[in-house]
Amino acid sequence: MERDEEKTNKPLLAAENHRASSIWVVVASTAIAVCGSFVFGISVGYSSPSQEGIMRDLHLSLAEYSVFGSILTIGAMLGAILSGTIADRVGRRFAMAISDVFCIIGYLFIIFSKNVLWLDLGRLSIGCGIGLLSYVVPVYISEITPKNLRGRFAAGNQLLICCGASLAYALGTFMTWRTLAIVGVTPCILQLIGLLVIPESPRWLARTRDQVVFEKALQKLRGKGTDISEEAAEIKDFTEKLQLLPRSKMLDLFQKDYMHAVTVGVGLMVFQQFGGVNAICFYSSEIFVSAGFSSGNTGMLAMVVVQIPMTALGTLLLDKAGRRPLLMASAAGTCLGCLLVGLSFLSKEYHWAKDLNVVLALAGILVFTGSFSLGMGGIPWVIMSEIFPIHMKGSAGSLVTLVNWLGSWIISYAFNFLLLWSSYGTFFMFASICGLTVVFVERLVPETKGRTLEEIQASMNSSLAPASSGISPIA
Repeated sequence: MERDEEKTNKPLLAAENHRASSIWVVVASTAIAVCGSFVFGISVGYSSPSQEGIMRDLHLSLAEYSVFGSILTIGAMLGAILSGTIADRVGRRFAMAISDVFCIIGYLFIIFSKNVLWLDLGRLSIGCGIGLLSYVVPVYISEITPKNLRGRFAAGNQLLICCGASLAYALGTFMTWRTLAIVGVTPCILQLIGLLVIPESPRWLARTRDQVVFEKALQKLRGKGTDISEEAAEIKDFTEKLQLLPRSKMLDLFQKDYMHAVTVGVGLMVFQQFGGVNAICFYSSEIFVSAGFSSGNTGMLAMVVVQIPMTALGTLLLDKAGRRPLLMASAAGTCLGCLLVGLSFLSKEYHWAKDLNVVLALAGILVFTGSFSLGMGGIPWVIMSEIFPIHMKGSAGSLVTLVNWLGSWIISYAFNFLLLWSSYGTFFMFASICGLTVVFVERLVPETKGRTLEEIQASMNSSLAPASSGISPIA
C-alpha cells in the first residue's frame, strides 16, 4: 500500500518541481526585462535632483537646463516611432540590447560632458533608448508569461519605473550628478549580461518559422516536464493564420478589423497623459509651494512613500481583481485627487478657511499619486501588450508609444501656461478628463484577465476569430 502511494506521489512531486522550475525561468526572464524599466525610471527622475549641480558646474542658464530636461521626451518620441519595427525585425531581446546601448552611450556623454552640447546629446540618446524600452519590455513580458500570471508580471514594469525614479530622487540628494549618471549605467550593463541567457519570446520566434527554436524556447519557459503541445499548437495556428494576411503598414491599423484595438490602446494612453500625471509629477514641488507650503520637499517625500506601495498593491491585484475594475477605481481616484488640488487653489484665491488650501493640496496630490500608481500608471501598458495581433504589434506599438510620449510632452510644456490661465481651472479640467476615463474603460476596454493572447486578439478582431472557436467579440 505504501509503495503504491509512493508511486502515485512521485509523478505529482515531479510535476510540482517542473512547475516550480518553469516559474523561476519566467521570473528570471522578467527580472532581466524590468532592468530596462528601472533604467526608464532613473532616467526620468535624473533631471530634478541634478539641476542645481549641473547648472553650477557647467554654468548653464535656466533656459539651457530646460532644454536638457525636456529633450529626453523628444528622444523618447524618436525611439517610440522605431520601437515596433526594431522589435519585430530583430526580436525582443536584441531590441532591449539596442536600447541599452543607446542609454549607456547617453550616460557616458553626461558623465564626461564639458559643455551643454554633450549634455543634450547624452540626454537625447537616453530618450531614444527609453522610448524603445517603454514598448518592448511590456510586450516581451506579456509574450513569455502564462495567462494566469501575465498581468502581475507585466505590471512589474510600472513598479520598477517607480522604484527607479524614487531611487534617483533619493540618491540625488547626496550624490553628485556625474555619480548619479554612473548609477544609471549599472542596470543597463546588468540587462545586457542577462539578455545572453534568457529565452527569446516564443511568439516572435513562431513568426520566423524555425519550429525547433520556437518549441525549445517555450519548453524552457514552461519547464522540461511540462506538456507544451496544446499551447504551442495554438500559437502556431494563430501565427500561420496571421502570415496569410498582407504585410501590415501603419495605415492598416485604421481598418475596421483593428479599430477596436487601436481605439482602446490609443485611448488609454491619451487619458493616461491628459489626466495630468506629468503636470503633477514634474511640477509637484512648485504646486506645493504655490498652494502655501514653505518647501516642496515634504510633499515630494510623501509622494514617494505613497507611490511604491500602491504600485506594488496594483501589481498583486491585477490577476485577481482584473484590469477593468482596477482601471476604473484608479481613474475615479485620480479624478478626486485633481478635484481636491483644484479646490486648494480655489481656497487660496478666495481666502477660505486658514490653511485649508495646504491640507487640500497635500491630500489631493497624495490621492492622485496613490490612485494613479494603483492602475492608470501601468495597466494601459499591460493592455497594449495584449490586444494587438503579432503581425500588427510593431506598427500598433509604435503608434501607441508615440501617442504616450507626445501627450507627455504636450502636458509638460503647456502646464505652466495653463496655470497662468487658471490654476484651479486647470485641475478641474484634469478631473473632468479622469472622469471621462471611467466611462471610456466601462464602455470600450475589454477584460483580459486569465485569457491567452490569441483568445484576446481573436475576440477583438473579427477576421481572426474562427467560426467554430466559440470566441465571441467583446462588446
